[in-house]
Amino acid sequence: MQATSFTYDSETRTGSVLLDDGTPVDFDAAAFDAGGLRLLRPGQRVRIETEGEGGSLRITLVTLQTL
Repeated sequence: MQATSFTYDSETRTGSVLLDDGTPVDFDAAAFDAGGLRLLRPGQRVRIETEGEGGSLRITLVTLQTL
């Protein structure tokens, strides 16, 4: 799934993305670390992996979207 980086805190390595329908979804440090990134800037397109759906949707991986 693809999304757009919305917020990121480099101290806690947590943040949020916006899904393509505009829904914000938070991610934790474990999801950020799983993607191998060192930094994330607002507006970057990212690839995410998730578990659950609806209100229980949880991001398990955040990494850069590459072609």
